Amino acid sequence: MSGDRAASERAGDRGAGATGVDPQQLWLTSGQPRRGRRPAYDRETITAAAVALADAEGLDAVTMRKVAAQVGAGVMSLYSYAPDKEALLELMIDHVSGELPTTVTSTGDWRTDLKAIARLQRALMLRHPWLPAALSTRRTPGPHTLAFLEHALAALRPTGLDGAAKLEIFAQLTAFVAGHVSYEIAQAAVSRSPDRAAAEARYLAAVAADGHHPELAEALAASGRPLGPEDTFTRFLNRLIDGLDSD
Repeated sequence: MSGDRAASERAGDRGAGATGVDPQQLWLTSGQPRRGRRPAYDRETITAAAVALADAEGLDAVTMRKVAAQVGAGVMSLYSYAPDKEALLELMIDHVSGELPTTVTSTGDWRTDLKAIARLQRALMLRHPWLPAALSTRRTPGPHTLAFLEHALAALRPTGLDGAAKLEIFAQLTAFVAGHVSYEIAQAAVSRSPDRAAAEARYLAAVAADGHHPELAEALAASGRPLGPEDTFTRFLNRLIDGLDSD
């Protein structure tokens, strides 16, 4: 492989294009090369391979070279479908967003509907643990994401809020779910390591007893029986949604 070609591949994996992702080119084109014979794969196949790789090995494992190997393509040929890793990540996010339903009947109670939307988002992120981190880099929503956004905005119609406020609420909700799922994943990792969990418990007990953190000591002493992940998420979600003001 020539030095120029290797450098091009490394830049593609970093997603370090000078102009970034062009949303019109990414979402409003077919993603198929315009010339030459019909390829043996397409954008959907490439994106699905990248998602499977991220699901199995994490987001850092997704490189243009590995994705190409998954579909049996040459690395350089992938750039006809995704010009760099940044674009591929956008495609991956929208691909899994296609798992979200968009035809759920509204109850007319926007708080109930918004909580249902949050639970759908949480389930999606738990199926694809790389998604919370990926969302922090997303620039433009693709067609599946837009369809779910349309559903969420319709659920917020009874609030009487203007469009900007409804978009802010949806962004706030998505950020909350992404942050909470990241926490859930981290806590699950700790629970799988009894030694680490015990060490953290000893540390907090020592901090609470040092006399310098009375508020924390009181909070820890008053803590009830730990709730399971579902109940914890519901409690936090209720605090968020019930605290929103629709006026």
